Amino acid sequence: MKQSKISRRSFLLGLGAVSAAAVLTACGGSSSASTATAASGSSVVYRTLDQIKESGTINIGVFSDKNPFGYVDENGEYQGYDVYFARRLGEDLGVEINFVSTEAANRIEYLQTGKADVILANFTVTPERAEEVDFALPYMNVALGVISPDSNVITTLDNWNADDQMIVISGTTAETYLTKEYPDIPLQKYDSYATAKNALENGNGVAWANDNTEVIAFAKQNPGYTVGIPSLGSQDTIAPAVSQGNTTVLDWLNEEIKALGEENFFHKDYEETLVDTYGLDYEDELVVEGGVTGGADAASSEVASSEAASSEAAASEVASSAAAQ
Repeated sequence: MKQSKISRRSFLLGLGAVSAAAVLTACGGSSSASTATAASGSSVVYRTLDQIKESGTINIGVFSDKNPFGYVDENGEYQGYDVYFARRLGEDLGVEINFVSTEAANRIEYLQTGKADVILANFTVTPERAEEVDFALPYMNVALGVISPDSNVITTLDNWNADDQMIVISGTTAETYLTKEYPDIPLQKYDSYATAKNALENGNGVAWANDNTEVIAFAKQNPGYTVGIPSLGSQDTIAPAVSQGNTTVLDWLNEEIKALGEENFFHKDYEETLVDTYGLDYEDELVVEGGVTGGADAASSEVASSEAASSEAAASEVASSAAAQ
C-alpha cells in the first residue's frame, strides 16, 4: 500500500495545549479528535477507534530507514516486520493505511500531537515511556547490543578508554541505559539509524550501541563488523503504542494481538520479513505470539497490566472530562 497524505490531519499538530477532554471537529469532515491530559501532565490529541473507522484511514508511524523492520524499498514502498504487521491491522480494521515516517526521538511526540494513531517503530517498552504513552501487548523480544569493527571488537564496557566515543541514536533505550549505567562513556548522538550507521562506517566512534536485533542485522549485512556484546542490560519487549487515554484503540490492539497469536501470525511475519537476515535460529527467541512472553503466569500478568493501564487511562479521561464540564 502506498504512502498517502491526509491534509485534514495536519492542523492537529498545533493542538497540544488545548484543554483536556475538548472535542475538535476535523477540517473537511465529520470525524473529531479528542484531547486529554496524560499522566505526565501533557495534553495529547488522539482519534478513537470509531473516528478512525469513520475516516477510513489509520495513521501508523513506522521507520523508513531501519531494514528489516521498517524501510522504504527501491519502488518507494514500505516494507519490513513492523510494516507487515501494520498492513494486517489495516486489513482487519477495514481501513486504508497512511504510513508516517518517524525517527526514534519523535515517536512519543507523533502520538501526543495526533500525527500518528499507532506507533509500530521497534518501540521498546520502558517505565519512563509508559508514563507518556500507552503500550499494547508485546509482539517481539529485544535487548541492547554493541557492534564494532573487526579491527577492534568491543566485548565489554568496563575499563572504557575515555578518549573513545560510543555511537547511539537519540531517544533510544541505548542512550538512556548508557547515560545511567555508564555515565563516563562519551556518547556521540545521531537522530536517525542511517546517520548512526554512516558514523560507524566512517569511524566516528569505536562502537555503536542499539537494539541487538538491529546490530545483529547490520553485522550480517556488512562484513567487517562484529557484535561483541550481543546482550546488554535487561531483556525487554517491543509493543505497539497509542496516545495515553486512547482506550478504544488500545483495547482493540490487545484483542487483535491475542487473535493473531492463535494463527501464529508473528512467526509468519518473521519468516516473510526477517528470516533472510537472521535465519531460523533466532525465530523463537525474537518472536512473541499473542502478547505472551513466558508461561501462563506471564501471560496473565501482561494482560492484567495492559487492562489496568486501560482502566486507569479511562478513569483519568472521565475525571478530566468532568473537570472540564
